[in-house]
Amino acid sequence: MADSKNNQVHQDKPTGFSDATQFWNQRFNKEEFIFGKEPNEYLALQTRNYLKPNDKVLCIADGEGRNGVWLATQGMRVVGFDASDIALGKAKQFAKDNQVEVEYSFSDTDSFDWQTNTYDAVIGIFIQFADPTMRERIFQQTHKALKPGGIFILQGYTPKQLEYKTGGPSLIEHLYTEEMIRGLAKAFQILDLRCYEKELNEGARHAGMSALLGLVAKK
Repeated sequence: MADSKNNQVHQDKPTGFSDATQFWNQRFNKEEFIFGKEPNEYLALQTRNYLKPNDKVLCIADGEGRNGVWLATQGMRVVGFDASDIALGKAKQFAKDNQVEVEYSFSDTDSFDWQTNTYDAVIGIFIQFADPTMRERIFQQTHKALKPGGIFILQGYTPKQLEYKTGGPSLIEHLYTEEMIRGLAKAFQILDLRCYEKELNEGARHAGMSALLGLVAKK
């Protein structure tokens, strides 16, 4: 359930699980994969640097499955969740088409069962539906769920993205700054933290020059 990619998306942002389901189902209820079928580029790069086959990986709000399914094709044991049952239906079929298994559940970040010391990696790709208080909870829950030495990979948009308007939320408080992420990741060891600009081609909703932040952090 990566953030919906038009500039009006958060004008009526969801306030609860049922609202979120309706909100995201409206966006995913189409034949196309709105963020494409290829994995996020930053995720693919850092996976090669830090993850290995048979790692147990959790994908937060995995939407139509482009990232979770790709990780499974790399030999990882993938768990994912999303608040859109329509997106999950597409993700499960996508996994079947790629002849891999991903353990998907219908959940949002607050109702998901974040089991302690369970995952070798947690992945958060464009999870910018999260407001500041939810974002803090996600970092805390991620730290709890990772095994000691586990890896957190995060990709998101910075405030400059409001100028590009090529995807992401329209509310600045949903966007990432380096200072913000350093503060949220204070319980982790930061291995990579970069703000950069790059052209994305991730489906119709992530297309064009983009202002990005990437984080790799270790528990």
